[in-house]
Amino acid sequence: MAEDSTRGELIDKVVKIRRCAAVVKGGRRFSFAALVGGGDGRGKVGWGYGKANEVPPAVEKAVKDGSSNMVEISLEGATIPHTVKGQYGAAHVILVPAGPGTGVIAGAAVRAVCEACGINNILTKSFGSNNPINLVKATIGALQSVRSQREVERLRGVSLS
Repeated sequence: MAEDSTRGELIDKVVKIRRCAAVVKGGRRFSFAALVGGGDGRGKVGWGYGKANEVPPAVEKAVKDGSSNMVEISLEGATIPHTVKGQYGAAHVILVPAGPGTGVIAGAAVRAVCEACGINNILTKSFGSNNPINLVKATIGALQSVRSQREVERLRGVSLS
């Protein structure tokens, strides 16, 4: 259910829409929660969660929430420089760089984050919980731990070439 929209330069991918029912005197009253992964397609990515009585306002709230907490990711072309692992709660994700033409091999939640970030070639595997919220958080955590060769050289104070 990865619906996407482009607003300005940002890419938004709807990862999950959840429906909640509150039982009231006249029957059931439904509300909706939306999980959205967004990015600029050039190394910035974030996620947002919004709740409302209808789907479109929930998605709008999630997009606004996601655009306010973007993080910068180190990319190497259309993939990541090295293999990384991410964890959030019981959700574990492994991200492996892939060659050109591979595409994004991932489940729905991880795929939305990778595509919004601008990663076009990557192999992924998720373990443990398949909760979309935790998978998105684990994926963004893994992407934040990616370091380019230049960054590693600067941090260590040595040349790795």
